[in-house]
Amino acid sequence: MQRALEALHGCVGRLSQEYGDTLGVRRLVSDVARLSDDLAELGPPDPRHRPGPVPEELEEIPDVEYDASMWTEAEHEGFGAPDRRAP
Repeated sequence: MQRALEALHGCVGRLSQEYGDTLGVRRLVSDVARLSDDLAELGPPDPRHRPGPVPEELEEIPDVEYDASMWTEAEHEGFGAPDRRAP
């Protein structure tokens, strides 16, 4: 992980030489520094740590119109049931 962060730091350094002292470059420099601090704060991984189960894949819901009969006798939010009146 540390090698990847050092490589990223080098890439941002090259971007800085190419683009100069711009807001985008300063943000990237700050981001890399924050990543470095966060990684240092984590410390080495605990060898006893076991990753949790892999979450199941999400089910894709098709983007089609629902059957209108599904809403029969449903209450409209703020209006109540269709056969009742507000006081």
